[in-house]
Amino acid sequence: MTTYTIALSADKQTGIKVDDFGSGSPFLLLHGGAGPQSVLNFAQRLASEDGAHVYVPTHPGFGGTTRPDWLNSIGALAQTYVALIEQLDLQNVTVIGNSIGGWIAAEMALLDSPRISKFILADATGITVEGQPVTDIFQISLDQLAQLSYHNPAAFRIDPSAMNDAQKAGMAANRQTLAVYGGSMTDPTLLKRLSAVQTPTLVLWGDSDRIVTPEYGRTFAAAIPTAAFQLLPNTGHLPHLETPDQTLTAVRGFVQAQNVH
Repeated sequence: MTTYTIALSADKQTGIKVDDFGSGSPFLLLHGGAGPQSVLNFAQRLASEDGAHVYVPTHPGFGGTTRPDWLNSIGALAQTYVALIEQLDLQNVTVIGNSIGGWIAAEMALLDSPRISKFILADATGITVEGQPVTDIFQISLDQLAQLSYHNPAAFRIDPSAMNDAQKAGMAANRQTLAVYGGSMTDPTLLKRLSAVQTPTLVLWGDSDRIVTPEYGRTFAAAIPTAAFQLLPNTGHLPHLETPDQTLTAVRGFVQAQNVH
């Protein structure tokens, strides 16, 4: 893990902890509310099986990291990660984001960095869709969260009684940070703004996601002129965890198709 200091201005600086794996084509993998550890196995597979150099930043405030007061919105995170890509001098980057990470990726797409060539939004939050509300995860139990997040929740259910105090504190801190960045998990202005996205985008969705439904995902894709929509069977809100083989195949197919153009 490496810590980079990112400065958006003289009074807006933050440290970003980044895990990276492999070498080759650059990918930026943005985690959701489950934290950076939820995407590390997928990052390692992407690196080893596809010759990719995968960068996994920890959103400041997650995983015991510090978050400066000014860094309190999805838009600010998006600006920070575009600056990180510039600082690393990466080109032809594929950005993959899940859940709130997908929301960050969507805001990054609107910044239109020439260094980013592709976006993959996996079960992203962020837009407001009439009749398809984002589940308020702050008002439900871990058991209810698992029921809504997975096609097969029994395989992924977390037993709070088996967690030690440090793990419980870490999960609580992650949820608190998520609330700062995401709030209601939607931005009423985002849906209309997505019409300005010009970068090829894949909107990838689990057919069993009940945090944000497939219909929500179709609306997300329809709002982006450059987007394709792909539904993953027997998959919930965290496809990289529940069906990693399917997810890798989808990512691989999209990246290869774009590289041909």
